[in-house]
Formats: sequence, structure tokens, C-alpha cells
Amino acid sequence: MKIRQLAAIEEVPAEQWDGLLTNDYPFIRHAFLAALEASGSVGVEQGWEPAHLLVVNADNSLQAALPLYRKMHSYGEYVFDFQWAQAWERAGQDYYPKLLAAIPYSPVQGPRLLARCETSRDLLLEYIDNNLLHKQSSGAHLLFNLGEENVSLQAAGWVQRLGCQFHWFNRGYQQFDDFLAACNSRKRKNFRKERQAVEAQGISFHWLSGAQLTTQVWDRFYPFYAATYLKRGQQPYLTPAFFRMLGDSMPDAIRLVFARHGDRDVAGAFFLADGNALYGRYWGCLEEYDRLHFETCFYQGMERCIAEGLARFDAGAQGEHKLIRGFEPVLTQSWHKLQEPLHAAVADFLVREREGVQAYHLEARGYLPYRQAE
Repeated sequence: MKIRQLAAIEEVPAEQWDGLLTNDYPFIRHAFLAALEASGSVGVEQGWEPAHLLVVNADNSLQAALPLYRKMHSYGEYVFDFQWAQAWERAGQDYYPKLLAAIPYSPVQGPRLLARCETSRDLLLEYIDNNLLHKQSSGAHLLFNLGEENVSLQAAGWVQRLGCQFHWFNRGYQQFDDFLAACNSRKRKNFRKERQAVEAQGISFHWLSGAQLTTQVWDRFYPFYAATYLKRGQQPYLTPAFFRMLGDSMPDAIRLVFARHGDRDVAGAFFLADGNALYGRYWGCLEEYDRLHFETCFYQGMERCIAEGLARFDAGAQGEHKLIRGFEPVLTQSWHKLQEPLHAAVADFLVREREGVQAYHLEARGYLPYRQAE
């Protein structure tokens, strides 16, 4: 077996890359990564230089793959290492470029290192080790993996970092009222009050997917997505072409909802889905309405999970306000291997940080609205 490094995901056929996938998790599909690159949302100019790794047999059959980027900054990752970069640069060293095995702009747990066997997985890690040995990068980072790689990563000297997100779980609910019945009476009243406040403003919701995702629909949605960034004085990460391309190549995975006041769209939210989970990704509004964010991004997503029989709703990173709306704390992980002596210092820091994250995870459960938190 040998290693190939790609300058673009299009250098490997989609059927070969997707042939390594064991489920329909959308973010690591060839079409998703290709849309990021072809749309100009990811590339050298954006500080996300594709450097994907493949392991191939002598007959050129694909045995393993890793979505990998050479990063020139730490934005769009959601596992924050800015302090590590500052410390390394104070020591007179260059922190960038670094290697990042992740899905751009997507803090969503899922498979990362795709391998048919342990040998091919180890070859990928050895290749990264060689990169660090020759000081071609300051370190390597693998974000939001599910854990299949953990034993191999630990054996190769990587260190684990924990984080915490908030996910909603569908406990076999047949309708939204079943979820409400699982909550204490005070929270039930609050949920109903929030939803009634949106309804009283005359706002309705319209879901689109599949063949409904026309160019005109994406033209309607993009200003909402962009507004979230422009309000903070930032440029949107994703271009309009990304959404159009994804709508063409992965319509089965997309769920789009518009909030409408009268005959006008006033907000929109973009979701992806697989056979198990709904993933809330992007939302925006051009006018302010009371409680509209909670309804569009949370309650509408819960109802969509119930309607489609999906077990879990990942509404995005951060947001402690999700706790009191039934989103449970979930530990996430990332793995890191850095140049010495930075690696040793980070490893020591992560031991102490991990204790704090685990304590926070346990404490957060006390804020859940359920009559008896599981």
C-alpha cells in the first residue's frame, strides 16, 4: 500500500471515496467536500488548502482516506487553539501552517479517518508523523471524531481534548406534545408560551427538500445565511454557489425551512439529515421577531425529527440556552499532536481542562427540563 496526497477532492472518484463510508452521514461525503472546494468556500485563498490523504493498493483500490487541510489560521474550526498558537509564536516558532483533519466550518461529530483495516489507518498516521518530523507543520489536529480511531491515535502519541455540545434526543415521541409530557409543568408552560408568541405574530413555517431546492430557493435563502455574519462585521464562510451545488448533488440530505410573515420570508434555516440524525447548521433573519430564533432553530427541528423518526437533533455548537429547552449535554472530542516542547505543555493543560469539562458536563444535566433527567 502507498500514500497519495490530493490537492483537490475531485482527484479521487466519488464512488471510490464514498465506498469507504459505512453510513449516510452527510458531511464526509465526496459531494459535500467537493461543493466546498468547487464553490470557492474552501481553498488556498481561504486558508484551507486541501491536502487529503489516500491509502491505495498496488491495483489502485482505495483502502483508506482522510479529509485533511493545510491551515493558515484557526478560524472555522470550533476547537479553539489560539492560545497555543500565541505561545508557540512567542517562542519564535511558526504555528501555521498546521494540519487539520476536519470538516470545514462544521463542528459536527462523525467519522473522520476512513479505513478498511488497521494497517491502512496506521499508514495515514505515520505519514502525518513524518510531516511533523520534518517540521513541515507545527502539528496535526483531528476534530469531532466519534472514536473509531482513538486507540490508534493514542498509540501514536496524540492527546485527546474534550468539549461539550447540546443535542436533543427523540425518545420515541409521536408528536411534540409527547416531548412536553416528559418535561416538568413549569417548563411545559414556558415552551408553549414561546411557541404561541411566534404564532401570535402571524408567522408560519414552510419546509423544502429534494426537488424543491431550485436556484430561486437558494437565492431566497442566502441573504438570511449571510446576514448572520454581516451583522458581526464578518464575511460569510460559504459562497452562494456552495448551496446551489449541494442542492444539486445532495438534495436527499437537505432540509430547508423558511419563516414567513404574510407573503414575505423573514427568516430561514438550513439543516442536513441522515438516517439517524438532523443537523442544524445555518440560520438567519432580516427582521427581528420575538422568539423566532428558538422556534425556527429548535422547535421546528424537534418536530422534523419526530416526523421523520430521527433519533437525535444536533442544533450546532455552543449555546447553554439549549439546556433549558431539552438539549442534553454531550461530550465531544478532538485529538492533537504537536511539535515539542509545545506538545508536552498542551498535554499537561488538557489533563486539567478535561477535568473541568467533565465536571461541567455533569453539572449541566441539572438544568434540563425533564421531570426526571436520564
